[in-house]
Amino acid sequence: MIKNNPTNVVAAFEILLEEIETEIDFTNRVGSRAFEARDYDRAREALELAAQLTAYRDKLAAFRREWDRLVPVADEETEDTETTESRRNLGRLRRGLRTPEDAYYRPILRVLERRGGSGQVGDVLEEVREEMKGILRDVDFEPLASDPHNPRWRNAAQWARHSMVNEGLLKTGSPRGVWEITEKGREYLKETA
Repeated sequence: MIKNNPTNVVAAFEILLEEIETEIDFTNRVGSRAFEARDYDRAREALELAAQLTAYRDKLAAFRREWDRLVPVADEETEDTETTESRRNLGRLRRGLRTPEDAYYRPILRVLERRGGSGQVGDVLEEVREEMKGILRDVDFEPLASDPHNPRWRNAAQWARHSMVNEGLLKTGSPRGVWEITEKGREYLKETA
């Protein structure tokens, strides 16, 4: 088997995903301000751009998952010093890589299953954080540049929820502020146990 350390590619995906998320957040703020100013043309334009950016981000996240399946990442313990240093210097994720989005899938599904199939976003996220205590890294607790009050893990969990809805693991059209598991989500949880 070919042994490789694809950590730099993973870091590049993570940096790019985070930058796109920052751009989506910025576009949302522009749209919100335009809506408040009753500039509906600009608000509509921002909404359309945010939708396009989100679709693009979802495609990139799918490529990231495909990369993970294609080239599994070596243990950090087996990394040489040069690789570790070059990874640290790739961009904003200086102290390591954030936890991958798909690592949130099982914890989110487990929390929802325990809660009877649905839950309020804030409550679900707090339980997900507890579920992932041993998984989340220091970098996951750093604030986002786009929102200093929002830690990276929370943003990643919300993007995971978005991807899970697209994959049919969580319900689409749930009431605002509520996450709901689907039958497919329950099956996924059983299959990956």
